[in-house]
Amino acid sequence: MDKPLTDAEKAILLEAARRAIVDFVRQGSFEPVPREEKSLNRRNGSFVTIKKNGQLRGCIGNFQSERPLFREVAEMAVASATKDPRFYPMKSEDLDDFSLEISVLSPLKKIDGIEEIEVGKHGIYIEKGYYRGVLLPQVATEHGWDRQTFLKQTCIKAGLPTNAWQDDDAEIYIFSAQIFSED
Repeated sequence: MDKPLTDAEKAILLEAARRAIVDFVRQGSFEPVPREEKSLNRRNGSFVTIKKNGQLRGCIGNFQSERPLFREVAEMAVASATKDPRFYPMKSEDLDDFSLEISVLSPLKKIDGIEEIEVGKHGIYIEKGYYRGVLLPQVATEHGWDRQTFLKQTCIKAGLPTNAWQDDDAEIYIFSAQIFSED
């Protein structure tokens, strides 16, 4: 990210994500309100995480976007609510009690050695053949993982053996994120 979002811009994105989910679940469509702020019109990747009672309820995102950030966040929010294959699509009764976390991403950077990974700062994206897996920076911190465990868990997320990150044909990328959530 070029410049960190302000608290006001974060609040706008959180509201846009919440409104998109509520509108889509209730009406089957949503249309985010266009924004004038330059930072909300950048083409950043983002992930939107939904939690219910403190537990994961959905998380989907993109590393790159052709859409303005405000629209990308709204799209990822709806996708997290309705398309995460780990959960059933949210229904009206699910709208009463959920919270949102948004991660606005930096571009991916391919690394040459795992010593470049800073736990707590970087997320990991692993690619090997047709397999791909990503874990956001906050996941390692939330679970108290070290670098090796973080790599192993990213491999598991990709459907790979835990040591696949060591293979010559495995490509490892890092990224950072500006992470913010509803209070």
